[in-house]
Amino acid sequence: MTSPMYINSVPVFKQLLTALKSMLAEANAHVLANSIEPDAFLQARLYPNMFPLVKQVQIATDFARGISARLAGVTVPVYEGREQSFADLDGLLARTLEFIDGVDSSKFEGSEMNEIVLRPGTPKEKKLNGQAYLANYGLPQFLFHVTTAYAILRHNGLPIGKRDFMGVY
Repeated sequence: MTSPMYINSVPVFKQLLTALKSMLAEANAHVLANSIEPDAFLQARLYPNMFPLVKQVQIATDFARGISARLAGVTVPVYEGREQSFADLDGLLARTLEFIDGVDSSKFEGSEMNEIVLRPGTPKEKKLNGQAYLANYGLPQFLFHVTTAYAILRHNGLPIGKRDFMGVY
């Protein structure tokens, strides 16, 4: 039997990151077809003090990799975060999907009780069990950044909707 911790994390990441990958491809085609400067989308924000689209995608992928790795007890892969184009983001999403797809589901067994330490050794250090980490921290963070990326694309005129956000399930 596959661990509920796996079932409630990796398939969600795969579904929404695959959908985000498709939406970004659609955004790239849209800017090319309409002679729009790509940075009009890539650097767009919903509000001045929020991160731009590029950073929203980077953070969403960071959470998908980090949560999967921590729950499975494997090393969290670190990427440099230098993406500046739709092609760069597509590559980041592909690498992230490849990583989480390669994490053995059996490694999630019992992870609901594993101690997860956030920001170790800093004044903001917080310790959670795996269940609380996934349900109360990790998934909400991941969903916030994917949703914000979707909202930036939609707000800037990309003709996408809920079906695009949800992807294939």
